[in-house]
Amino acid sequence: MSNPYKEIFSVPGTKGFSAAGFLARLPIAMAPIGIVAMLSQTHGEYWLAGAVSATYALTNALIAPQISRAVDRYGQSAVLTPTTIVSVVAFLTLIAAANQGWPVWTLFASALLAAAMPSMPAMLRARWTELFRDRPELNTAFAFESAADELVYIAGASLSVGLAVALFPEAGMLISTAFLALGTLAFVLQRGTEPTVRHVVGSAPQKSAIRLRPIQIITLALVFVGATFATAEVSAVAITKDLGQPNAASLVIGVYAIGSFVVGLVLGALNPKLALQKQLMIAVTILALTALPLPFAGSVPLLAVAVFVSGVAISPTFITAFGIVERRVPEAMLTEGVTWVTTGIGIGMALGAFVAGWAVDTFGPHHGFWVSVVAGASATLTIALGQRSLAGEDCDGDVCPLPQAAE
Repeated sequence: MSNPYKEIFSVPGTKGFSAAGFLARLPIAMAPIGIVAMLSQTHGEYWLAGAVSATYALTNALIAPQISRAVDRYGQSAVLTPTTIVSVVAFLTLIAAANQGWPVWTLFASALLAAAMPSMPAMLRARWTELFRDRPELNTAFAFESAADELVYIAGASLSVGLAVALFPEAGMLISTAFLALGTLAFVLQRGTEPTVRHVVGSAPQKSAIRLRPIQIITLALVFVGATFATAEVSAVAITKDLGQPNAASLVIGVYAIGSFVVGLVLGALNPKLALQKQLMIAVTILALTALPLPFAGSVPLLAVAVFVSGVAISPTFITAFGIVERRVPEAMLTEGVTWVTTGIGIGMALGAFVAGWAVDTFGPHHGFWVSVVAGASATLTIALGQRSLAGEDCDGDVCPLPQAAE
């Protein structure tokens, strides 16, 4: 049996843009929790840390789709360079503001400007689609990207927290900013695999990918999934600190990735035949059920086990969600469509960090995990109610069937 992953990486240029893209998208996970870890130590208030993190993530969720829309129109290299420069300078300003004790408003202003960071998962998927459009290899490439996304979200968060706790509060954010600058530079320099700019055709093209009902459903569901990430991260930091083992936070968050990453790669290699919307329903249901034990983990070993189990369904959720997106968005709008779904995760992480931080400050460290329980149930309900729309017809090239558009 041939290795499908070896086949997709045998194409010239794929290893290079994939490696560069991996570095460039680590800040997607490192920055939100890095802000929380940095400010909770420099200012001593979880609500402030969560609020600044939420400002960054929510603004990025609004801006990133517009940046991706510009990428679809003008090309990756023309748009990624200026937006990344703005984001890097703003992150450095935020770090300086935290370190030097500048006024609180400078924290929020810097976070606002740092949100110009582009959506690298969307850029990577656009390059894979350019190489393997209408070929079975595209499914394997998307599975790899989904597993890599999951690893980025969990391992990146673990790295960010670990650096902030083990070295100094700003360490995670400094490394995150360096990854963003160097990774994006290496990515845009690889022009050979950059997608060709396409334009939507047809007499009545959609103005935005978010007007497609399946994109709305999946984006909303992944808002709740994103909330489970942030809740696990904030709660792990708070619980391990309360137990007198703050350095264990990095380990606890890190085990979140292991099971899910392996399951994701296996799923991509097997390519199950069950309808994608049904696969997604199974994945979010498992995600909701495995969140239930989290509030009752009273020691670091129990917490690590509970977090490990709760992460198993994350990568399958990503794989099936992005697989549906690839089938429901016109080719000329793929970057924007993927970005809406990705930023849905960012919105969830922002809201989850804020609500979990408030719950920790108000009720105690373990109560933050109740946000995961509610978010998991909400994601399951959203996908269950959206099964009919998610099972609709695929887009044909640049045109999607009219019933998929929001009224």
